[in-house]
Amino acid sequence: MQTNSNNKPSLCGINEAFSNEELMGLCERIVSSGVLGRSKHYSALLEYLVQCSLSGKSPKEIELAVEVLDRGEDFDVSADSTVRVYVHQLRKKLDSYYESYEHDAAYRIVIPKGQYTIAAQQKSANVTSASVPSKQHFSFNLNTGLLAAAVVLLAVNLIYMLSGNQNSSIQATQVAAEHPVWDSVLQDDQPILLVMGDYYIFGELNANGNIARMVREFSVNSSIDLEELQFTDFERAENYLDLDLSYMPEGSAFALARIVPILQESGKTVNITMMSDLTTADIRENHIVYIGYLSALEKLTDMTFAASGLSIGRSFDELLNTQTEEYYTSDAGLPEEGEPFKDYGMFSTFPASIDTQVVLISGMRDAGLMHTAQALSNSEALDDLVVAIDNDTDEALASFEALFEVFGVDRLNFDANLVYAELLDNNEIWTAPQPPQLN
Repeated sequence: MQTNSNNKPSLCGINEAFSNEELMGLCERIVSSGVLGRSKHYSALLEYLVQCSLSGKSPKEIELAVEVLDRGEDFDVSADSTVRVYVHQLRKKLDSYYESYEHDAAYRIVIPKGQYTIAAQQKSANVTSASVPSKQHFSFNLNTGLLAAAVVLLAVNLIYMLSGNQNSSIQATQVAAEHPVWDSVLQDDQPILLVMGDYYIFGELNANGNIARMVREFSVNSSIDLEELQFTDFERAENYLDLDLSYMPEGSAFALARIVPILQESGKTVNITMMSDLTTADIRENHIVYIGYLSALEKLTDMTFAASGLSIGRSFDELLNTQTEEYYTSDAGLPEEGEPFKDYGMFSTFPASIDTQVVLISGMRDAGLMHTAQALSNSEALDDLVVAIDNDTDEALASFEALFEVFGVDRLNFDANLVYAELLDNNEIWTAPQPPQLN
């Protein structure tokens, strides 16, 4: 097989590299390896494309939608990018297979970009390494009273710097930081405020005046809220004591380690605060990068869902797709140790003012939060978001949202699917609710 001038191997027809029996056996090994994940659509899509390639057929997008992805005959390929997303993801999954298996295979199967066919690619013997640019200066300021957050930040960054191949990690971070999805907060002089979703907790006294237990209530998010509760419901709250404490989920540390290096590439000063300390002035004067659970959004909740196609369901462990009326419900809080579960991670970015942007990296529980941070720090996953919203303009990338379905065990994320991605209408963020019409 010939190679091009860039040492990239050229492609050939599938029949030139594999017999029918060899190709079907390869498909079985790929499916059995588990790299295609839990969704039946990926294995069905692979088998369908292989059969088409063997017969010399190049299927149309509508055929893949109807015959493989179970969409109706009225599926609109111009308005729905589902097929393109699945093909793009399958292309990545095939790459992942060869990263883990059959390293000595003379040929590998690939999906050429822009095509819906399977081709064969000869193994390349030439591997070159890209140079790694030097790191830019980065300063990190802490607000008063955030010693705990500082300790977490220093610890996770130390782990980040010491684990794995440092040069590879730095290079991957630089590539992710250059992605257009991050342009709205990295490519200007506006300061960045990293907001951690924390939970205010207070103590409950027993009959002896000792703290019997720690209490968390979603309606009490600050000392002021607790004081108001004590005034309005004295009988219930008379034994509550302000401990001036808050806590963050464990997944926040992982997310912090993923996102801080991205922000570092801007060379800007980055301040950090807790959601319980966030003010309206902070939102107006800084780009806001939020890391935490959906249930800890507090002051950002209304802004996040004002123009969203999603809304909070019966709890913060559930979101409703307002157009399809489909519910996305996490069961991450239910399984026993070692049992698999399903969680959801949410990403959203939108302008908070003429000068400032909100970037929300969140989840219903730890697994969803961790996967969202992982996706936002990976250039290929960022490309998937662009494909999913079917619009590659920088303006569109400044206002959109996405939802990941995440599969995990013991609060750790193992696999995920992008199940929802839509552009946001900025005009709706600050549109005042309309009063009901009187008959």
